[in-house]
Amino acid sequence: MIVAGPATLATVAQLFEEGQAQIEAGVATVDLGEVSEVDSSALALLLAWRRAARARGRELAFAGLPEGLLAIARLYGVADFLPRARPAAGRAH
Repeated sequence: MIVAGPATLATVAQLFEEGQAQIEAGVATVDLGEVSEVDSSALALLLAWRRAARARGRELAFAGLPEGLLAIARLYGVADFLPRARPAAGRAH
């Protein structure tokens, strides 16, 4: 699944619903390389998606995590809860 554009308080409710559908369909990797803006609600979104995947007995990994989001995750002490995936072939992140 590729997430593009802002991942902020104004957009996370819609992103959550879209991501839930993708997780139910079996998506295992979320690529955030095209995200243009983040705030702390983006971190909550990723953790919620990961919980949803684990509730279905699956793991979810993240590629292209924006540095600002990683900084927030480190500040809150939850960076280790965001498993990293390798970027898809042909994509630079």
